[in-house]
Amino acid sequence: MINVCDIQVMKPLLAEHGFHFSKAKGQNFLIASWVPEQIALDSGVDENTGVLEIGPGIGPLTQQLCLRAGKVCAVELDNRLKPILAQTVGEFENLEILWDDVLKLDIPALVKEKFDGLRPAACANLPYYITSPILSALLEAECFDQVTVMVQKEVAQRIAAAPGTADYSAFTVFCQYYAEPELLFDVPAHCFLPQPKVTSAVITLRVRKERPWNVEDQNIFFRTVRASFAMRRKKLSNGLASGFPQLGKEGAAEVIAACGFDENVRGETLGIPEFAKLSNEIAKRLK
Repeated sequence: MINVCDIQVMKPLLAEHGFHFSKAKGQNFLIASWVPEQIALDSGVDENTGVLEIGPGIGPLTQQLCLRAGKVCAVELDNRLKPILAQTVGEFENLEILWDDVLKLDIPALVKEKFDGLRPAACANLPYYITSPILSALLEAECFDQVTVMVQKEVAQRIAAAPGTADYSAFTVFCQYYAEPELLFDVPAHCFLPQPKVTSAVITLRVRKERPWNVEDQNIFFRTVRASFAMRRKKLSNGLASGFPQLGKEGAAEVIAACGFDENVRGETLGIPEFAKLSNEIAKRLK
């Protein structure tokens, strides 16, 4: 197996195929072999698991997943990587590479087709510029047991944040609605070439089997969350009135009172159960 984290091994191979890392695609070369190994270990992948990997790049994480999983299906957008991946991961019979944009795929249909009889998981070293859309797509697909990703550290902290903290956001609530996040470990910038300007972190999201909040209308729930964070450090009633113009200031105040919250409450201090309560009350009024 080629050590893809060894720069001395990979430089000539990349040069042979005229491959240069694309800044626009957020490509960084992982030069610390402990990182993909640790990600694969912590993702809980075994021979009964089917793994969807997003963006295998030159294959460091792909190798480690293939050594452990029943099947790996890797989705890669950059066709220039074909000859390189053929050499770095071509030996694995349990690997299938799809040359496509994961955001244009029907993820639940893909998982059903590729991982029949296996426990589906997702794993990725995500480019910073497209973290939120890909993570959102993986969680909204509602077909994985676990999603383990390497992202920018501040994004990982935001995903795992608690209500009332500076990192807590609408994206936090979105992720925690679908899954229970756990921060695993940091990946310093010196583990990459070229070195990014930020620290990365690996986070795993265990997808919730049940959501105990009785949300009556999911669309209104997420609309309520977005409206509640739209005006940070302002009263919640302002955000709700702006997000639901048909309620107006008065209606927003009535919703807050009906839920038993203080009239001066701020959206960023509320948790999922409180947002569920608010959105159910708003849904009732919009009918």
